[in-house]
Amino acid sequence: MFLTYVDESHSRGIYFLGALMCPESEAIPLAEALDDVVEKAMDDHGGFRPETELHGYDIFQGKKDFAHLANKPRARIGIYAGALQAIADHDVKIILRGVNVTRLERRYGPNHDEPHSIVLTHLLERVDMLAERKDELALIIADECDGQEQYRDDLRVYRRAGTWGYRSRKITRVVDTMHFASSAASRLLQAADLVTFLHHRIQTGADADPRAKHANEGLWSRVAPKVHHQGTWMP
Repeated sequence: MFLTYVDESHSRGIYFLGALMCPESEAIPLAEALDDVVEKAMDDHGGFRPETELHGYDIFQGKKDFAHLANKPRARIGIYAGALQAIADHDVKIILRGVNVTRLERRYGPNHDEPHSIVLTHLLERVDMLAERKDELALIIADECDGQEQYRDDLRVYRRAGTWGYRSRKITRVVDTMHFASSAASRLLQAADLVTFLHHRIQTGADADPRAKHANEGLWSRVAPKVHHQGTWMP
């Protein structure tokens, strides 16, 4: 079974969701490897707790638990790199989907579907396709968000009648319901966040400084081989 961890990142007119599909045998080793990243940060820099959340935005911007490293970008990049390398060292698959919200609003007006709902549908299709190809099942664990009950209801519809759109398919490999959890309590949701946040930052050109771009590309190269699919809907 794939334990499939889903997190979002959105700004600059693009809404992304990322799924980290982790075989059940890899879940505990990966979580422990990410714990080790935090422990190393404690030893190297101090100011952290064992439960410190590896949150992409906070690491990049030097916020919250990473505020004491705000003026030490190399240290923050090193922590991010360590976490991404931990992900890369395990047998996981990454799926990334997005929608251009600016174009969505221009084409469909103010009453368009919520971007999260749109991208989640596209993501579930791809998760289901990969699980089918691997003859596995997938359990969805997503970061807490607004509209959770609606997304559970949507999944029930997708099982019975299929998704909407040109790639419409019945979701047959996603088991149980859609589960939601706090990323602060889940190293594997944090892993999904780290990947999705960095992907979003690169795709939207958030960093204009060539040095920042180079650093981002170096970070991404660690997990790029794990990406099974990535795509953005441009309405």
